Amino acid sequence: MADQLSLAQLNAASADTFAQLLRGTYEHSPWIVERAAARRPFASLAALKRALVEVVRDAGAEQQLALVRAHPELAGKAMAAGTLTTESANEQGKAGLTACTPDELTKIRELNAAYRAKFGFPFMLAVRGPRGDGLPKARIIATFERRLANHPDFEFREALRNVHRVAELRLADAFGATPEAGNRIWDDAEQLAAHSDPGFAEAGQLTVTYLTDAHRKVAAQLERWMREAGFDEVSVDAVGNVVGVYHGSDAGAPRLLTGSHYDTVRNGGKYDGRLGILLPLEAVRALARSSRRLPFGIELVGFAEEEGQRYAATFLGSGALTGHFDPAWLDQRDADGVTMREAMRAAGLPGTREAIAALRRDASKYLGFVEVHIEQGPVLADLDLPLGVVTSINGSVRFAGEVIGQASHAGTTPMNARRDAAVAVAELALFLERRANADPALVGTMGILEVPNGSTNVVPGRCRFTLDIRATTDPVRDACVADVLAELQAIAARRGVTAHVEETMRAAAAPSDPGWQARWERAVGALGVPVHRMPSGAGHDAMKLHALMPQAMLFVRGENAGISHNPLESSTAHDMQLAFDAFMNLLDDLARERAASGNAA
Repeated sequence: MADQLSLAQLNAASADTFAQLLRGTYEHSPWIVERAAARRPFASLAALKRALVEVVRDAGAEQQLALVRAHPELAGKAMAAGTLTTESANEQGKAGLTACTPDELTKIRELNAAYRAKFGFPFMLAVRGPRGDGLPKARIIATFERRLANHPDFEFREALRNVHRVAELRLADAFGATPEAGNRIWDDAEQLAAHSDPGFAEAGQLTVTYLTDAHRKVAAQLERWMREAGFDEVSVDAVGNVVGVYHGSDAGAPRLLTGSHYDTVRNGGKYDGRLGILLPLEAVRALARSSRRLPFGIELVGFAEEEGQRYAATFLGSGALTGHFDPAWLDQRDADGVTMREAMRAAGLPGTREAIAALRRDASKYLGFVEVHIEQGPVLADLDLPLGVVTSINGSVRFAGEVIGQASHAGTTPMNARRDAAVAVAELALFLERRANADPALVGTMGILEVPNGSTNVVPGRCRFTLDIRATTDPVRDACVADVLAELQAIAARRGVTAHVEETMRAAAAPSDPGWQARWERAVGALGVPVHRMPSGAGHDAMKLHALMPQAMLFVRGENAGISHNPLESSTAHDMQLAFDAFMNLLDDLARERAASGNAA
């Protein structure tokens, strides 16, 4: 694989030559590329990667296990003996594994032995990392230790995901395909993550809450980057949103609105929200660099707040644009007693309801809203797909509840005489699981189940719990809510306990606009990867903009089984590159539509 390859060369080659050109893509497993040859022609490198993934998925568990076992241990016997393949030697070298200290080497070899004893195959990690330039050894060891606790079935899937990531990097080398935009987006996310609130920064944790010093530094950095990228207008509005406008060929043309939030949860990840700011920023950078103007403007908003961490006011940033900012929020106090109004004024914002009300956008001046977001879930990772097109943002409702029974002695109270509050709630949890499992559009969660002042030898007399029920449509959600609440009363009557619930939150579902969803589908399909349609179980700024204009979202696969709101939240530069390419495809598609309809400037 020393010579740079091209798709034209591969598509025209004989089956034998095709396999020879791609030898080493999958470690000691030539059968994968041999079978992929029959799936030609490939219109893109992404299509080739997908074909290889599908060969492995179709192969069955036995061959998949053999594939994982074909890989060497990290810093193991093959490295010591000098028998690593050229590709593996390069990868372990980039991660510094060929230059371990004696202590590091001892630690890694102990982990290798423990891992193989538990799982029966070697630890598989794409040690070149999400950007491709090598993971630090400390992170490799930490990942090793963390994954030792996984269930074998989960860990086998994680091993296969890393096998495909290794192959992706090897193909990128063979084709000379550098994800330049993806690398810049990844680098920008790293730079923003340097800012974190006190108490978290010292622990190496990322936390950026509304209008703290770290929050204002992130806003200032975004403002600088927008100016440097070529935006025509850049400002920070009355709630702290960072707004950049890149005019179309006619400065008065309608705009495409895009963006996401830059605040984080406590000890969160680097990409939740921020990916949806940095990717469009890179797109405008590319347009400005080529002096290209579209027949519409682009307005990018880095929303100042979405998570509701400092104040109980979620979607504050996007809500201001839709006219849903509640003036009563200004009098809310944080944990230190600082009101939101005071925090705004300390940040140089007016802190008045009039200034905030003036932020409401006129929908007639916008074509729609699109948001790119890390998936925050395992679906795309399980499917080995880099992108997903969102069909709807789930409607949700939450309850806080309590069941009251009778506390009594665990040894002297017969089973048929108990009024056990915890068992009643546990029965409800199982009902919720069955009810949500019966409909693919539903999810139901009992996130809290606690017995106040519980004791090992006391039958629980009280049990508190929460309910979180979400669905792609409000009627499906509400039908589940009705069934769960009715079942709660039936359980209470049968068990001789009383139950109380209070609704604490309700948010309407936000189905994607069919026209904008179709644009995302065309944009993804043009890359040569399957178009996967999926709902969003999490809330996003798009669900607020939904009240004002048509909206649709694109999801980007997350690493580590898609975990989010967590330091392990991650994505690769190659997946970010594909999302960037899809965004540019969407812009091009929209430009052609506008020109064809006579709306070009």
